[in-house]
Amino acid sequence: MATFPGQEDTSHSPPLLRSVLKAAYFFALLYLFFVSIELLSSAFKMAGGGFAEYLIERVSDPVAGLLLGFVATGIIQSSSTTTTIVVGLVAGQQLPIELAVPVIMGANIGTTTTNTLVSMGHVTRPTEFERAFAASTVHDFFNVLAAITILPIEIAFHPVERTARWLQGAFEGAGGMELASPLKAVVKPLTELVTDAVPYTIPLTILALAGLFLALQQMMKVMRGAILSRLESLFSRVLFRNDAASFGLGLVATASVQSSSATTSLIVPLAGTGVLNVRQIFPYTLGANVGTTVTALLASFSLASPAAVIVALAHLSFNLLGIAIYYPLKAIPIWLATKAGKVAARSKRNSAAVIGLYMSMIFLPLLYIFLL
Repeated sequence: MATFPGQEDTSHSPPLLRSVLKAAYFFALLYLFFVSIELLSSAFKMAGGGFAEYLIERVSDPVAGLLLGFVATGIIQSSSTTTTIVVGLVAGQQLPIELAVPVIMGANIGTTTTNTLVSMGHVTRPTEFERAFAASTVHDFFNVLAAITILPIEIAFHPVERTARWLQGAFEGAGGMELASPLKAVVKPLTELVTDAVPYTIPLTILALAGLFLALQQMMKVMRGAILSRLESLFSRVLFRNDAASFGLGLVATASVQSSSATTSLIVPLAGTGVLNVRQIFPYTLGANVGTTVTALLASFSLASPAAVIVALAHLSFNLLGIAIYYPLKAIPIWLATKAGKVAARSKRNSAAVIGLYMSMIFLPLLYIFLL
């Protein structure tokens, strides 16, 4: 039987030993998966961290703020980082609160690019790609729908800002705190080593993508075996047994590791292999949206600026308002995601068109902004 680098030939091993070796190999691949995501984020930040801040400083109206928040987060692949930049700019009186709120809405949309990239790892298997792409885009559709619904209301009546100001009173006087990310602590040594060895954006991006797709491909090979049925039982009957459990898992996991890109990307392969479906994943992504607000909230406390705390709470308020509107209407984003998966997997031409569309989602708003 052919083996892969780092994978032992277990065909003649005792059943228990085979299970142990498969589990060890799977966790090694999972580690590579997380390291690759962190490397991809580092590469994007290397290219555009300062540029993202420059973009946000150019916000002149709410619509531009939404677009700039999306583009900035798409570049650096971290809504937490974008929100933290916004918090700092508001604290320094460089950005008014009423323009900061639309930026946060855009940041929610931009952070979903990574999990869509992960779904591309299934592109050679149409059925898997259909499920994986639907699972990755249900997050996109919720964030887009929430933003285009709430932004006009926010411009007219400021419900997000008003709610954030009201909540700020409860947190007044809170001191600075830091929340350690166990995921970042585990992957940081290797990512720093690789980043120091490859300090250039393009080679680091290629290396990160290669590692990401290699880990994904091999994880799928392992999961398609006996481990798949066991995982299906664990996830369907325990972790994702109902919407409340799914939401809580997404919230706690994302607040703990401080990376919604990592936590939402991880479930895409599970959808691709049929372990989870879009309806189970939808409330999980809502929980991840709420969990990702923790980083900026803690950062705002350390600045001792009421305006900064209001902005961080606006991120939370926006997500909660979006959930209040679209959780009862969840059939809409789920239907849109399912339809997108069917269209994307229909042919190679469609798949290529989808990839092109996602690239244009970054460059077209940039073009619009610089032509204003």
